[in-house]
Amino acid sequence: MPTQLTADDARQSLTAHVAAKGLELYQKYGPTIGWAELLRILEDRAFVRYSCEIVFDAKPLLPGEFAHPSMKADRPGEGFILHVHPHFFAQLDCVPWLVLYQLVALNYGEFASADDAETFGAAALGLTRDEYYTELCKLADELAVTG
Repeated sequence: MPTQLTADDARQSLTAHVAAKGLELYQKYGPTIGWAELLRILEDRAFVRYSCEIVFDAKPLLPGEFAHPSMKADRPGEGFILHVHPHFFAQLDCVPWLVLYQLVALNYGEFASADDAETFGAAALGLTRDEYYTELCKLADELAVTG
């Protein structure tokens, strides 16, 4: 009789998968991922499951939130808008750091965790999770200063 997979097995499998996809993204678009590379990544269905456009708009964001994806319509296949706080419009080279974190939610939905997002973003940028997390916190802290 086959062994039943547990929720923990599924979580570990997703974490391993996002780490592998992040490394694959780094190998294809790295070592430096800036604005131009990000735009190409968003068109690459190997890494971004659904069409996605970036809009610099804070209205749909929660206080302190730097970015968040939302579906354009009722089904994910109709695409997403990735809302990025307008504070970062003047720092386009930082935007990939924010967007890579959100791509896990866009690609895997609610099953993906913050740990998965950090794992993916870190691998995609060639960093450790701690290095990536520290930089994300610095960027998020900018919003607390600017309001």
